[in-house]
Amino acid sequence: MRIFVSAGEPSGDLHGANLIHSLRRLHPNVEIVGFGGDRMAAAGAELLYPLCQLSVMWFLRVILNIHLFLDLLSKADRYFKQHRPDAVVLIDYPGFHWWLARRAHFHGIPVYYFVPPQLWGWAGWRVEKMRRWVDHVLCALPFEEAWYRERGVAAHYVGHPYFDELAEQPCDAAFIAQQQARPEKIVAILPGSRNQEIHNNLSTQVRAAARIHAARPDVRFLMACYKESQRAHVAAYVRKKNLPIEVHVGRTPEIIRLADACLAVSGSVSLELLYQLKPTVIVYRVSPLDLKVGKFFKTSRYITLVNLLADAELYPEFLTDHCEAEGMANHVLRWLNEPEQHEALRQRLREVRDRVAEPGACDRAAQFVLAALAALARSAA
Repeated sequence: MRIFVSAGEPSGDLHGANLIHSLRRLHPNVEIVGFGGDRMAAAGAELLYPLCQLSVMWFLRVILNIHLFLDLLSKADRYFKQHRPDAVVLIDYPGFHWWLARRAHFHGIPVYYFVPPQLWGWAGWRVEKMRRWVDHVLCALPFEEAWYRERGVAAHYVGHPYFDELAEQPCDAAFIAQQQARPEKIVAILPGSRNQEIHNNLSTQVRAAARIHAARPDVRFLMACYKESQRAHVAAYVRKKNLPIEVHVGRTPEIIRLADACLAVSGSVSLELLYQLKPTVIVYRVSPLDLKVGKFFKTSRYITLVNLLADAELYPEFLTDHCEAEGMANHVLRWLNEPEQHEALRQRLREVRDRVAEPGACDRAAQFVLAALAALARSAA
């Protein structure tokens, strides 16, 4: 059996790797080929291209990379024609994945979308693409299954794979103990995993940190970077600001656990913040043009997964084209200065976590795909 798996960003690479592990536990001889990143490769996937290195968002960036996306689509099309996998599994990353689904569908290959794009929040009319080119959606959020089914799309809720990782996430106890030995309050800064996100949001987060530190000199900051090249860039920027900010790579779980509050870029990390019950301010800064175009497509009240799951703005969020440092700092200072507000928010987060944070999504997704392929084989016999 051969399954083509495609992921285009770091979180998708993580989910893809965990899905591959689940598939191989259930079917040890399964062959995995596709697009992804280092984690999928380490899990045993044969990568036709490291798509996660091309992680881009928003309209202009996609247009500037269109030639490479077309090359990758051609490469995938040739692979589908010459090697014909038994299934294609797509993980988030809409845009390119629509075209990949279309080519797989053309070749008669079943397509499964694991962690589907948030069509209910951004231009729901795109569900037509899902209905035409995807055989089954494996939903990550509880309300998605009904939303898709109401629009004629076969869907099944398996849960969010982020909780698979969090349930077994190791932490460096020595690092945590070393940090806890110091008396200051800790605010985490999470600038995102993409270079583009860091470029757009870092200055706003650091300005918010400066306001927090001016009001509360007993606060220090731990910043979590995704890779070393980002750490070097961020550390050089932070050194000029004369603020107590430490920049670390590979310490995101530890930094989140240590934090009294967090400043984070919008993304799936919000689920980790929910899991650890951390009061957080969310920011996503884009260009004025992207903001105007994005608002035209936006159909949900919130951009943050935690707020969508809660149907309330538990995490104050700023989708913006300018610096919102003052508003962000004010939220964090209120949590630091008013312990009852801090604990009240943690209790509301706990209620959401207890409702949705169920591990095992990758196992359930793998079971569904393999069972579906077995049913197709029986019907064809």
